[in-house]
Amino acid sequence: MSYVSSVSKSLQARYPWEKEFLQATTEVLESLEEFVERNPKYKQARILERIVEPERVISFRVCWLDDKGEVQVNRGYRVQFNSAIGPYKGGLRFHPSVTLSMLKFLAFEQTFKNALTTLPMGGGKGGSDFNPTGKSETEIMRFCQSFMTELYRHIGPHLDVPAGDVGVGGREVGYLYGQYKRIVNQFDAATLTGKGLTFGGSILRPEATGYGAVYFVVEMLKTKGETIKGKTVGISGFGNVSWGVAKKATELGAKVISLSGPDGCVIDPDGIGTEEKWNYMLEMRASGRDVVKDYADKFDVRFYAKARPWDIIPMDIAMPSAFQNEVSLENVKNLIKNGCKILAEVSNMGCTAEAFKLANEKMMYAPGKAVNAGGVAVSGLEMSQNSERLSWRAEEVDEKLKWIMSNIHAQCLAAAEAVGDPGNYAKGANIAGFKKVAEAMLAQGVV
Repeated sequence: MSYVSSVSKSLQARYPWEKEFLQATTEVLESLEEFVERNPKYKQARILERIVEPERVISFRVCWLDDKGEVQVNRGYRVQFNSAIGPYKGGLRFHPSVTLSMLKFLAFEQTFKNALTTLPMGGGKGGSDFNPTGKSETEIMRFCQSFMTELYRHIGPHLDVPAGDVGVGGREVGYLYGQYKRIVNQFDAATLTGKGLTFGGSILRPEATGYGAVYFVVEMLKTKGETIKGKTVGISGFGNVSWGVAKKATELGAKVISLSGPDGCVIDPDGIGTEEKWNYMLEMRASGRDVVKDYADKFDVRFYAKARPWDIIPMDIAMPSAFQNEVSLENVKNLIKNGCKILAEVSNMGCTAEAFKLANEKMMYAPGKAVNAGGVAVSGLEMSQNSERLSWRAEEVDEKLKWIMSNIHAQCLAAAEAVGDPGNYAKGANIAGFKKVAEAMLAQGVV
């Protein structure tokens, strides 16, 4: 049995119930096998055993009062996975599906994603099984304040810098930061990112993940001598990430034709390409209803209950932007049958393991850790602005974002080429991210 296989088997025996975490580690380890075998120094220093275990896992209860005065109890977590190249950096997710397995997988992926940005950020992730949907403004504020009352002791600008994620937008980050500032009695703006512009946030941060994903796809198309102009793009979700993809893809000449939510999906044959439609997406996100049928009712387009856009309408480019494992093997088969050429994950681990293998073999496929790195990249730029006590212009942030995404694309291609698998973005992203983190770990000794 190879070294890589033994590490993977050991993980599976140790954490058999952590399905999302095992899916993520298995995919990464399999892609690293040839590279690690060629570089025995990683085996000698037991880098793989160290890189698949988080440096620290913090779990805590979160007690808060609802509007009826009744006590509610949720579970909170922070997974500080790897700090070899910088302070832990990664979002907070508030969603009833949150488990430790999910957060370990996200923090593991975040470690390599952050390394790809070239910015000095380690990997972390956190959150709670709290469901903000249907909660009042004051209930969300009370929960955030209670959550931060425990989390504050584990974070800081030189230790761990959380941000938003699913269920945690600008409103929640504001409440979290307000409580943090109250407790520590300092204005450490760089402790959280995704803040409002009035207290240290960065221009273009809400759009960054979506914009960056489109910039990555543009680079993919360049390798085929093509542009995104005139292409049909299907996306899932309807939050900030999907909003950013829709805006930037339209701006560059593509037509975005779908959105989705827990209730189903909508197909807009005219394209989601006007200010009115983009603004309505923001209204839908802010409403807390978590349904996409509202868009269909508003703009008189077709709604498909409990369906996904990948099976309904042909598209040139598929950009899943909602949740992990949202694209199944059957979805990929339908995309291929309908002539889709590119599948770019904007969500983290958007494809199931089976779907990933087929997409990586039959399509131009790129993984979330590369495609969606624009969000954390601009979070890193927000930290820089906070440290300098400056706020950069939109053009300056956008130019840096474009450069970072172009550089990530180049790293993926170069790493894949170096191991004799040209064009394999998944393998290239894993090797490039791993190499940077592993070299830093080697340099710092057995810690």
